[in-house]
Amino acid sequence: MTTDLFPTFASRWIDIPAGRFFARVGGPEEAPPVLLLHGFPQSHACWHRIAPALAERRRVICLDLKGYGWSSAPEGDPRHEAYAKRTLGAEMVAVMEALGYVHFALVGHDRGARIGYRLALDEPGRIARLALLDILPTLVQWERIEADPPKPSPRTSSHWQFLAEPAPGPEQAIGRDANAYFEGLLRDWSGDTSLRAFAPAALHLYRQAWGVPERIHAFCEDYRAGATRDREADLADLAAGRHLACPTLILTGDGYLDRSTETPLAAWQRTFAPKAVATEIASGHFLAEENPAATLAALQTFLD
Repeated sequence: MTTDLFPTFASRWIDIPAGRFFARVGGPEEAPPVLLLHGFPQSHACWHRIAPALAERRRVICLDLKGYGWSSAPEGDPRHEAYAKRTLGAEMVAVMEALGYVHFALVGHDRGARIGYRLALDEPGRIARLALLDILPTLVQWERIEADPPKPSPRTSSHWQFLAEPAPGPEQAIGRDANAYFEGLLRDWSGDTSLRAFAPAALHLYRQAWGVPERIHAFCEDYRAGATRDREADLADLAAGRHLACPTLILTGDGYLDRSTETPLAAWQRTFAPKAVATEIASGHFLAEENPAATLAALQTFLD
């Protein structure tokens, strides 16, 4: 599998004290920068259908998060600080500064969106505009999980609890057949419950990463941090009344997030983003791959 999903983008390795990060970078050097952060269990490849169009008028950085894709995957720590979104947000700042940017827009999907809103809360002067794709605030997600015991259905949040269990239980269970586990999640969370939305070259890159034991461990540490450090940070900010200062877009598909108690926008407006705006498109969880045209249109309008 040799297909280049970003033929007009440069490949960059960025070294910072936290490790080595891989990115594809494209667009005019003098254009406004926008950082694209993928989610679990993917990599920078998830943006391949929309990044070239975004790069026509922007400097686009598609980054592999720590533990994902080709970026460094250090071992976790007992307090799960290494994969806390506050830590990862500070690392995003260091990566962007290494590329020459101190102020930038951020588009995040899934785990990347969690890093994005934590960074924007911690360092409000850094983020020009923030687009959060298909997530609820971490504390809201945990409240829903604990209020509603897991059901025997793939479209639940039970993976949050499973991946956050102590090591090495989840790592060993997943490692017995990583492709079956992760491809099952991609199917379950897609609008048509299949892999048809994913380009073969993108799936190849995803499989390369999630088959590595160190990266399976990193994925689990990401979720362990979500159950501890990230939730604590959200609760502290909520108690302090902190809000996102930058323009914020809540961009969701219509087939993944639970709307039985409130809409995603309502959840954000009552917590961290009272002035947020929302757009909903026809999609499962993987907006940029399942419905790239609508995702691109919404982002273009917001970023412009």
